[in-house]
Amino acid sequence: MADPVVRIPDAKVALSTASVYPESTATAFEIAARLGYDGVEVMVWTDPVSQDIEALRRLSDYHRIPILAVHAPCLLITQRVWSTDPWVKLQRARAAAEKLGASTVVVHPPFRWQRTYARDFVEGIWRMAGETDVRFAVENMYPWRYRDREMLAYAPDWDVTKDDYRHFTVDLSHTATARTDAMDMIDRMGDRLGHVHLADGKGSAKDEHLVPGRGTQPCAELLERLAATGFDGHVVIEVNTRRAMSGAEREADLAEALAFTRLHLASAVRVPRS
Repeated sequence: MADPVVRIPDAKVALSTASVYPESTATAFEIAARLGYDGVEVMVWTDPVSQDIEALRRLSDYHRIPILAVHAPCLLITQRVWSTDPWVKLQRARAAAEKLGASTVVVHPPFRWQRTYARDFVEGIWRMAGETDVRFAVENMYPWRYRDREMLAYAPDWDVTKDDYRHFTVDLSHTATARTDAMDMIDRMGDRLGHVHLADGKGSAKDEHLVPGRGTQPCAELLERLAATGFDGHVVIEVNTRRAMSGAEREADLAEALAFTRLHLASAVRVPRS
């Protein structure tokens, strides 16, 4: 007979600073430290603190919580953050990650109207990845939908597994919005899956970013597989708390997300008795 043991991977659980919006980046550090997260992922956006490496370093030191990843400013609302040139944005994200001790830069595929950037994107990401120890983890996206119409907004594709990247980020809110099989996508990513954005969704046309366990995505199954395979990347809670009626309600949601993740980020395995 064998004895059951719980195996927990080396993966750290981080809080995305986007998860506290409309609160500030500084508030995210405070909440992450208070709730016991292992670190934070900094979403670089319109909050000036998120763009300021020295300010981020001071927050990390003050709260004694590391910055594990930097999310490059790839959103529509961040088109002018850190330059209008998308390659400059990625260069600055890499420099920030290197200076802050973060291991990963998260990047979205280009918008289709960024034609030159999109044409050179796959090759350019490989080139940049070869110049640093920081992982460039390209994130799966989704088609944009309005009523019965669908628009392919990303190039080369919203399904990043159709192209050759060294590392991927999987986002389970995005798989819900894309109405694609999350576990099948993870299988296609294979050992190139380097980073996880954990959230849930119900398949709405809107990117929902629900607390894990409140939607239809296989959040628990994904975490259990990561545990079973010894995943050593980061699991980042990236949820939408904009509807929280108070700071206490927001913190309760983020505490629930952390508890869910820690519960399922383990797998029971049987080992022979010594």
